[in-house]
Amino acid sequence: MNSRVLIVEDEAKLREVLCDYFRSKGEIPVEAADGLQALELAEEQEFDAVLLDIMMPELDGLSVCRALRKTSDVPIIFLTALSDEDDKLLGYELGADDYVTKPFTMSVLYAKTAALIKRSRGSMLSGDRLEGAGISIRLSTRQVHAGGKEITLTPKEYALLVCLLRNRNVVMSREQLLVKCWGYDYEGESRAVDTHIKRLREKLGDYAGCIKTVIKAGYKLEV
Repeated sequence: MNSRVLIVEDEAKLREVLCDYFRSKGEIPVEAADGLQALELAEEQEFDAVLLDIMMPELDGLSVCRALRKTSDVPIIFLTALSDEDDKLLGYELGADDYVTKPFTMSVLYAKTAALIKRSRGSMLSGDRLEGAGISIRLSTRQVHAGGKEITLTPKEYALLVCLLRNRNVVMSREQLLVKCWGYDYEGESRAVDTHIKRLREKLGDYAGCIKTVIKAGYKLEV
């Protein structure tokens, strides 16, 4: 598969074993020791799947899942000692794709992960493009073109553009954009959105004018 897999597990030994196993299968494991580190990595990099422990310090797996689902459809598998049905139902409600209860066999975990990645890649190919105002986004590869020229965006700039393009001609408040693009209870000033919009416009160049500022309301992408 040669997939990038984020492995979020606070037990160092288990995390090491998981990384070694996935690496032996030709995959690219990236490790995180807690939930906050996982979200930081998810902002910086793109992943094909996330293996996510539930009980962790700083930020638990359920909170991480909730945050990731604000901006990403990446397959998420919970790794947990919890087997209670209510816990599993909550995880599914938050957007988890599967559960693996500890202890588990590496081969089963790998097979579940591979199946989810394959299914995810297949579904992304249908309805794969967003287009409007001279801007085109290929969702499966996260490629962005403005006037036929490819541009490189940070994860938050990309999330903002996708959100605005999906809600074309609709005014989105700063608070709405914060929730959708920052994901989890972001405590910073809502004006942080302005900074990212400014950088996004700079990268869009001649096509920046499609992102309109609506005074005292927010932003909209006008098509």
